[in-house]
This record gives sequence, C-alpha cells and structure tokens, in this order.
Amino acid sequence: MSAADSQRRDSRRQDAADDVSTEQLRAELLRRRAAGRAGGGRTAIPRADRSAALPLTFGQQQLWFLHRLDPTSPEYLVPLLRRLRGPLDRGALDRSWQELLDRHEVLRTRYGLADGRPVQLIDPAAPLDLPLTDLTGLPADEREARATELAEAAVAEPFDLAAQWPVRGSLIRLAEDDHLLVVVFHHIACDAWSTRVFEEELGALYGAFTAGQVSPLAPLPVQYADFAAWQRDRVTGDELDRLLGYWRERLAGLEPLELPADRPRPAVRDWRGAAVPLEVPAALAQRLDAYSKERGVTLFTTLLAAFDVALARHTGREDIAVGTVISERNRPELARMIGYGVNTLVLREQWTGEPSFAELLDSVRTTVLDAFDHQEVPFARLVDELSPERDTSRTPLFQVAFTLHESVEGLLNLPGIDTEVVELPWRTAKFDLAMQIETTVGGGLRGQVEFASALFDRVSVEGFAGRFVRLLEGLVGDPSARVSSVGLLSVGELAVVA
Repeated sequence: MSAADSQRRDSRRQDAADDVSTEQLRAELLRRRAAGRAGGGRTAIPRADRSAALPLTFGQQQLWFLHRLDPTSPEYLVPLLRRLRGPLDRGALDRSWQELLDRHEVLRTRYGLADGRPVQLIDPAAPLDLPLTDLTGLPADEREARATELAEAAVAEPFDLAAQWPVRGSLIRLAEDDHLLVVVFHHIACDAWSTRVFEEELGALYGAFTAGQVSPLAPLPVQYADFAAWQRDRVTGDELDRLLGYWRERLAGLEPLELPADRPRPAVRDWRGAAVPLEVPAALAQRLDAYSKERGVTLFTTLLAAFDVALARHTGREDIAVGTVISERNRPELARMIGYGVNTLVLREQWTGEPSFAELLDSVRTTVLDAFDHQEVPFARLVDELSPERDTSRTPLFQVAFTLHESVEGLLNLPGIDTEVVELPWRTAKFDLAMQIETTVGGGLRGQVEFASALFDRVSVEGFAGRFVRLLEGLVGDPSARVSSVGLLSVGELAVVA
C-alpha cells in the first residue's frame, strides 16, 4: 500500500470515529462525506419486490426474537415526550402526524411469519388517531400528577407487533396553551436517529400547514423495506469471511465482565432497571476536548478509554469489552429514513503491565478504528457466528455499554410554541451497566448511568458515577500517570477505607 493510500485509509477511519463521537447527528456532514466517497459508479439501493416476502434486517430480527420471548416487556420501547406551551393548532398537528405515518412505511408495518421466518407486512396508508385527553376539568394542582401518570402508562404499554403498527401517539391538555405530546415507538422501527428525523419533519410539516402551505418534504428515495432487503445481500462470500475472521480473532477467549454487585446474578436476566445522573463540569469537559485534539483522537475515544480504566479498577480485570452503537446510514439516500438503522460494535481492550493513560489512549484509538474498518458484520450475525456459551443471565459478548451523542434539545421546532424535553423515571436496563453521555450547549457533558436493578443498588451506581468523574480529572490532569494509580475515591470513601 502506498503512503497516499495509507493516508486516505486512515482519514476514512478517523471520519468513522468522528461519527461515533457525535452519534451521527450531522446529517449534512454525512451527505457530503458520503457523496465525496461514492464516486460516479455507486449502485443505488433498489426498490424491494413488494409482491415477495419482505425480510427484516439482522438487527430487527434480533429485536423480533427478543419481543417473542417476552411480549410484555417495555425494554425496547422508545418514548418521545415533549411539553408544548403556546397556542397549539390541533388540526395542523393532527395533519402533520398523519403525514408522517403516510410518508414512512416502517411506521405502518406489522411483523408476521412466512415459511417460519419473520417478515415485514406493510399496511397501506390509513388514519391513526392522535387522541386528546383533556385535564382542564381537574383542579390545577392535580393536573401535573395526572399527566405524569398517563404518560408513564403510555410508555409502559407493550405493542403487539403482529397486529399493531409500531408507533402510537397521544396529546394531553393541561391548559388551553399547555400540552404534553407523548409518542412511543417500538425499537424494531426506530432508533435515536429516527426520533430526530421524526421531530424535524413534524416541525417542518406543522410550520407549513399552519401557514396554509403544502408539505415541504421531498419524497423519500428509500423506504426501510428497501434498506432491509439490500442489507441482507450486501456482505456475502469472501468479504463476509474476511470480516468475520477479524472478529473471531479479536474476541477470542472473551469472558464475561463481572462488576462487583450488591446481589447475586439471577438465573434469568431481568429487564428492570434505573439510572443515576452523571455530570461533567464544563471546565473539565473543555480540558478533555482540548486533550483529545492534542492527541489526535475524538472525545468519544478519550471518554471510552477512561470508562475502560474505571471498569478495570472496579473489576481487577485488564480485559474489558464495551458495546457501542453506530449508525448504518452511511449513504446520503438513507439520511431521512426512519427505522432501526444501527449496528452494535464490541470494543475490546486488553493490556498488561502499568500503561499510562496516554499509552492506553493510543491503543483504544486503534481498537475503535479497527472496529470501524470491520463494522459491516451485523451484531446478531456475529453472535450466531461466535456462538458464545448460552447464558440466560446476561447479554452475549458484552455486559456494559457506552455511548456519546449530542444534546437532543431544540430539534422539535413548532412555530409559536415553546417546546421542552420531558424525562420520565428510567425503568429498564438492557445491560448490567450502560453509560450514556451527551454534549450540552454550554460546553459541558451530562448523561446517566443505566443499571440493572437486580444487581445494583442506586447508591452503588451513584458512587461509580462520582468516581468516574474524579477519574477523568486525574487522567487528564496527568496523562503520563499509570492508570492503576490515579485516584478514584472521594474524601468520605477514603475515610471509610482508612
């Protein structure tokens, strides 16, 4: 390989890592990158034959199987709650809601069986109400509590994927100029990118309809069923063998990560969970960002390396596997597609001896870039290939996860309406532990640490979150220090140890 080829390859790999670090939110940047790499001969994603059985993507098939195991579990429901304050045009909102259902086939798709295999069943466009619950008849001091009860019930109600569309919405009126919009998706038809597309398009439609205009949205070049059929045929033969060969070698001998738990692990994994907040002050976040730029890595890579250190210090292990998600929308025509369009990567880091944080960071960077070079293998396909020992008490291949993404505030723009993100208490956990961090407008970092209630007490995870922030301070304060020597404990914890 020439030096120029090597440089181009490294550039592509770094671009991919940049996408992880921002959760692939910059759609325009994605379009420019994809267009720049496509060249003139890229084959378009063809329209799938609607007269034949329509397959699920590999990720959808995994979610379908998990749903069949426990149809009542709320684990894979995706809520979107927005407080709307101002003179809401109910007719324009209803029309915008219906337009989105008509526009995106995946939102009116059911899931059945054909010859023993799950298939997509796309229903024709039809009305689906956005019902209104009016609470203005209640005393003012009772409305908030009742609205919260209704919202919590809505986001916990399961879907029947064989009979129902994988989305529902409702509107709760607390006053003439105060509403709560509650939308719930099933994950089989939605991901984080999808919710952002949904909000952006809902706002664009509402703005047009309130102004007496027609829809401003261009027709979709690709529907989700087309993407699913294309994905199934994309990686086969020698290329699939090459990719699988990398993952077999990379994950060989991987053992489950056992965090110190407050209770014994149940024989069957329990989906119940909770979350504690995580706050990284703006000054520390800026130092982390500056250090990342100095080392030529993304902020995602720096935070992941610190997370690896935190897990190693809590487990005594120097072999850490962390899961993360990446977008599969790596072509411009997929940028406005709603649906489950993510894949999961296992980022395994191993070290021996006493590396400094700077040395470990270089290794983590290589791990991230190599994983991106081999991202085409769907996670469900990888699990089947590696056939880890079946264990109903834990998730396969990794038990902890990490994500970094940009703030979701401000994506829903309804003219004349102030919108606010509404958070409900966290009730589920997909993994033993999962750290989710987002950048804030003020330059800080905030997020949460999701945890399995069957394993951990809240106070234990609060301690972990606090120690992680102290670890960040120590690591960025002296990157040459050995990762095993950086202080973790608070003054109170040190007093207990002493």
